[in-house]
Amino acid sequence: MKLLSLLRVLVVALAASACASHSDKTQAIRSALDAGDAATALKHVNERLDVKSEKDLPEDLGGSENALYLLDRGMILQQLALYELSSRDLQIADKQIELLDLSRNALDSLGKYLFSDDVGRYKAPPYEKLLINTENMVNYLARGDLSGARVEARRLGVMQKYLRDHEDPAQALTATGSYLAGFVFEKSGKVDEALNWYDDAVAINPFRTLAGPVKRLIARNGTGSARLQALAAQSTEEIDEDDGEILILVGYGRVPYKIPRRVPIGLALTFASGAISPYNAQQANALAAQGLVTWVNFPELGPPQGTIGIPHCKIDGTENVPEPMAAIDHEAKRAWTAAQPAVVASAITRMIARVAAGQVVQHAAKDDAVGALLSFGLQATLTAADTPDTRSWEALPSRMAVARIRVKPGKHHVDLAVRGLRKTQDVEIEPGGFAVVSHTVLF
Repeated sequence: MKLLSLLRVLVVALAASACASHSDKTQAIRSALDAGDAATALKHVNERLDVKSEKDLPEDLGGSENALYLLDRGMILQQLALYELSSRDLQIADKQIELLDLSRNALDSLGKYLFSDDVGRYKAPPYEKLLINTENMVNYLARGDLSGARVEARRLGVMQKYLRDHEDPAQALTATGSYLAGFVFEKSGKVDEALNWYDDAVAINPFRTLAGPVKRLIARNGTGSARLQALAAQSTEEIDEDDGEILILVGYGRVPYKIPRRVPIGLALTFASGAISPYNAQQANALAAQGLVTWVNFPELGPPQGTIGIPHCKIDGTENVPEPMAAIDHEAKRAWTAAQPAVVASAITRMIARVAAGQVVQHAAKDDAVGALLSFGLQATLTAADTPDTRSWEALPSRMAVARIRVKPGKHHVDLAVRGLRKTQDVEIEPGGFAVVSHTVLF
């Protein structure tokens, strides 16, 4: 009876210690977005934030998951064209989220953080941190707020400098932000700054849609790098300063989200090759040979959300093909592939610690049966409590595209479609003015 009572206590402790992963908690949000129902997704994320509506903020802004929920809500609000609220959420989240160090000399702490620390403040991989400012520029531009967009552009510049100094591969995504920042400063009348930003963008991606704008800026300023001069030479458009411009920004799909994975110890050791110490690898193999452990749990990147489509854009009935701007899903996969060995190595190390803790309890018990039961219970409880960290910015578009169309002053009709979701909007263009139309489709 004593053993039965003890077993019941252990089972209760195990159930109490187990908790849902972040990706489990966001399942309803993702399902609504997959169905194209952004309004229901917004309702679910508000429930997670424990607020009545999207106008409200959670009491605990620094919570382990609240900052991520704000990022997700910000993008859902962008899809619903509630740009001012979206800007607010992204700005608040930006202040709460730290940058995750992905350098080689941080592999040990990286693995420990990504595997187990799902209750501390979320630390974003560089590409996520970079895209907070980029997506917020989209919000400000859609509202015609160049002042707010310039603030985000300068914040973006700080992050870009960090990535350059650390030679982080995520800087491949800086082309998108540089393009938008160049547009912001061009329309703000700051020619030199616009050319500098465009030069940064073209150094990574030779955007064809920048040939005309760069040509106009060089004609106005008379300077430009050899790279920009070559790009401007490709433009055949006639320069008319009275013409206005429509900028189309399309974000669609969603980046892969993280899921918990359970694999045999042998396969886990293969994944961790190059990151796990020979001593820990030897210990893991010894425990597996004794039958003390056979499985390892760790987070992994899930499947991509949605298929790659081609956005359709018509201005006054004339088709314009948007230019690819960013493949964010590729960067998400690259970043996670680079981090995976350290993450799995950390999972194995923690598994070894759990077994060792169980053996200590067993040896300390006077009764062999009780000791065995206590050992099993402790290991099971620690395993359940050690939930792999599946937090990530899930409502982030997987792809972005851009179109720029020179138009005469007056009223123009914009018709956009991607993944079957259509958006139409009429815009009024002043002489030499501009309008930005954003279409975000998170499925």
